[in-house]
Amino acid sequence: MTLRLDLFCRVIDNYGDIGICWRLARQLHAEHGIAVRLWVDDLASFSRLQPDVDTGAEHQLVQGVAVRHWRGQDGAFTPADVADIVIEFFAVDLPPAYVAAMAQCTPRPVWLNFEGLTAEEWVEGCHRLTSPHPQLPLLKHFFFPGYTDKTGGLLREAALDEQRRAFLADPATADNFLRALGATGAELAATRVSLFCYPFAPVAPLFDAWRDSDDAVTCFVPEGVATEAVQGFLGGPARAGAVATRGRLTVRVLPFVPQTDYDKLLWACDVNLVRGEDSWVRAQWAGKPFVWHIYAQDDHLHHKKLRAFLQRYANGLPALSAFTLAWNGVQQHADWPALWHALRAEAPQIAAHAITWQDQVAAHGDLTGKLLAFVHTLRGA
Repeated sequence: MTLRLDLFCRVIDNYGDIGICWRLARQLHAEHGIAVRLWVDDLASFSRLQPDVDTGAEHQLVQGVAVRHWRGQDGAFTPADVADIVIEFFAVDLPPAYVAAMAQCTPRPVWLNFEGLTAEEWVEGCHRLTSPHPQLPLLKHFFFPGYTDKTGGLLREAALDEQRRAFLADPATADNFLRALGATGAELAATRVSLFCYPFAPVAPLFDAWRDSDDAVTCFVPEGVATEAVQGFLGGPARAGAVATRGRLTVRVLPFVPQTDYDKLLWACDVNLVRGEDSWVRAQWAGKPFVWHIYAQDDHLHHKKLRAFLQRYANGLPALSAFTLAWNGVQQHADWPALWHALRAEAPQIAAHAITWQDQVAAHGDLTGKLLAFVHTLRGA
């Protein structure tokens, strides 16, 4: 019998939250035959990652996944409406009537809280921990992505590495992909950088460093990202298709591409500046040098999370660590020309490490496989 799964997602980080949930939902259905129903509150953000999403539909089927517009906490549910597996993403509150219906099911569904990715060691002790409901006979389990065999691993489709290798086998493939997005020959001959960051990133001083650098740089930035700095450089609106060259830097604004094309953008570039969680994970699977812009938290708590990842990933790569810390505001008054020069000098070591890192993380298993193995353990208990 086909297992049914409900995945509840509220979009907080514009695209990162729904990006992760959509990848998870799509892979669970396509590779494991799970009947997935994805509840999402922001269809507009979803549609930018998956253009065939109808932003006005209450119910729709997208690539085999049933998508529901999650408008609020009201609604009536019966046990027949409850899936075999229920996943709440980042501890969202499920509709109370849905939770009540869960408690009436026999057997009761496997209830998971899918948490955010971190490289901090404490997640090993929290992965798979239980949380009893305070009033109802329900038990929730925490599921943490991570970088060791004591965590849930990382999201990765079975064919992803094969697709990446095929894309990179012929340099013309990457060039043609970027040409389809508007890039010209001169732009392709430069150092290619993709830029995806939060608004507080120090983009303007980095642009100044690239403008005055010895080597040409082409920066590809999606529409709506770093808008103030991009408009300042362009001298006009930062719309898709806009482009300007000043000194050694060319900035080209791209349309916001679907997820599959974003992977190709990462593969086609020499350096990728990524943010949040979804693009951060994809950059790791891209096997190219990348710099992570972490989601900011109060009291700079995100800096601890950032350092934990750098300690695990960038040990022995001092230029990458220094650039990443400055990019995230840990180091004030940064010398961006010097940081960029050091990063480019270290790029061969970073690129070699990126491939080794892929093998190391992949050896712990893929997230969907580990998640379903855990579910089957609970269902069989």
